[in-house]
Amino acid sequence: MGEGMAYTTLQVKGQPAAGMYGLTSDMLKQGVPPHWMVYFTVLDATQSAAKAKELGGKIVAGPLDAHDIGRMAVIEDPTGAKFALWQPLRHIGAKIVNEIGTPAWPELATRDSGKAESFYTELLGWGAKKSQMPVPYTEWQLGGQSIGGMMEMDGKWGEAPPHWMIYIMVADCDAVAEKAAQLGGTICVPPTDIPKVGRFAVLTDPQGAYFSIIQIRMAQ
Repeated sequence: MGEGMAYTTLQVKGQPAAGMYGLTSDMLKQGVPPHWMVYFTVLDATQSAAKAKELGGKIVAGPLDAHDIGRMAVIEDPTGAKFALWQPLRHIGAKIVNEIGTPAWPELATRDSGKAESFYTELLGWGAKKSQMPVPYTEWQLGGQSIGGMMEMDGKWGEAPPHWMIYIMVADCDAVAEKAAQLGGTICVPPTDIPKVGRFAVLTDPQGAYFSIIQIRMAQ
């Protein structure tokens, strides 16, 4: 990535599924914690970043070139959740999804779902399908397919800020949560059933980065 910095591509079945790099000195000075970032593909990162600003978002970083592999910008939506825009050049991004060990579902937790819905549908051309999970839930859709979700944060969330959460698919939620704890991680939300979907847990790795795991077990 530059002098003294390396980028690691995380692979499943030999295909890129995600990436990892060390926090930069600027990030550390700003107090940015270890975290997972979700990227959404756009045709033009510069134009999309400008549109995000027009829609009430903030440009946190960029737009900037990631060498010759793509162009990106980090955005904060009008409700405070951060995400990234990715304009692919040599690197399209993840080439394997919805398989064991891969990111399978990005989910927005926000305190203003109406404002967030207006922002993302305008910016990224998504549809928003309402459904009823244990709580009211919105499924983000593209081309008629559900690609992610959104839920409204209430008082039970405490001081947690609006954020995007990444879910990684696993074969056995309980076993993976237990293994995460053995490896130095923390179980923040223990394995819990989601009716007609499966079983999930919220974890942190040993450095404190939050992520979720999900075992899909759809009702027949």
